[in-house]
Amino acid sequence: MGPYAEAYAARRMAAEAAVGLIPSGSRIAMGLGVSQPPALLRALARRAEAGQVGEISLYYLLAFANAAPLLRSDLRHRVRPVSLFHGGLERALDREAGSHDLPVVDFIPTAFSQAPHVLSRQVDVDVLLTTVAPMDAEGCFSLGTNTDYALAVSQSARQVILEVNPAMPRTLGNCRIPLDRVTALVENPVPLLEVPPAKIRENDRAIGRLIAGLVEDGACLQMGIGALPDAVCAALHDRRHMGIHTELMTPGLAELMRRGAVDNSRKAIHAGRTVFTFAMGDRALYDFLDGNPDCEAQPVDYVNNPAVIARNDTVVSVNATLEVDLQGACNSECLAGWQYSAAGGQLDFVRGASASTGGKSIIACHSTAAGGTASRIVPRLTGPVTTPRNDVQYVATEFGVVNLRGLTLAERARALIGIAHPDFREGLERAAHAAARGC
Repeated sequence: MGPYAEAYAARRMAAEAAVGLIPSGSRIAMGLGVSQPPALLRALARRAEAGQVGEISLYYLLAFANAAPLLRSDLRHRVRPVSLFHGGLERALDREAGSHDLPVVDFIPTAFSQAPHVLSRQVDVDVLLTTVAPMDAEGCFSLGTNTDYALAVSQSARQVILEVNPAMPRTLGNCRIPLDRVTALVENPVPLLEVPPAKIRENDRAIGRLIAGLVEDGACLQMGIGALPDAVCAALHDRRHMGIHTELMTPGLAELMRRGAVDNSRKAIHAGRTVFTFAMGDRALYDFLDGNPDCEAQPVDYVNNPAVIARNDTVVSVNATLEVDLQGACNSECLAGWQYSAAGGQLDFVRGASASTGGKSIIACHSTAAGGTASRIVPRLTGPVTTPRNDVQYVATEFGVVNLRGLTLAERARALIGIAHPDFREGLERAAHAAARGC
């Protein structure tokens, strides 16, 4: 540690002592997904259980198992969870609350690109809790899998409490926290949380092949979460000279780099390097990212800025949705009246890809849901508009791909009915006249 050894030692302490520095009433941001620090969160939960801390608000995106000790209905009176992107834990808590009670987890609607501003300036977070890689020779800690909003919060929070884990990859880019910004350090050498891939079904593969047909050599890729984007990656192994500029780095994208399909040689910015803001996957992905000079982690307000995205040519953005109405608007975040996920970076990349020279924005979904009993192409959305009809370009299901750009409302309805499941087309045709009137 050289010249930083004394300062490091002064900040190193047990998890209980570190969270003991957090006063009641604090606004805390914890890292996203993989970077959520298990030792710190368990210690904070124990303090809440013992009544030693209260009136805490916990802000975050996409909680995983490490956050489960704090995301509990019985702690709601002491720790108020506030999500900017829901996942399985939040959905389970909503089911636990039941239809007649308020959700256990509060929700802030926002684009992913705005999360750093929301947390560091609007909410004005007091404390950052996140996992980092061990300190480097320059006295800095790499944020590893999760630069996203953590870098901005580390620069504005009054306390920065880090869980140092050698299993966290040391990623390169604009993703480091200097020791002089750190309040406390907790060393916890445990395996990093791994996210198993979603099972790819045959209709995923069918959609993946259709979308792959739109992707040419030299395209710059952004892929979202789930089986559909994974299926697209699997269908692109024979491409060459592609690039990656994506919010999420996945095993599927890493495999494209390993196979030589991605070399980033045709990118206008960050040429030769894959750019991402957070990563989720298996140990092989984390090892691939560790010290890899071909990959750069950057803050999400940079990565997801449509103007930055558009600086690369032939950007292809692939994201999933829950439902598409007959005018082309997409609801990608609410299901059956409950918050299911969030807007994330979908609209950021839809607009960035659309502004890219030769770019293509693709929204994909299975044609049906609920075991085939419901159509994902619907007359009217049942939730908020995540991506407006004005922005949607390509829509893909296992029955085809349509480009809505330049189509009238009536033409859009016919095109979307054509890629709906055959069992629902007749009903959609009966409803299509309402979409043609434009309201």
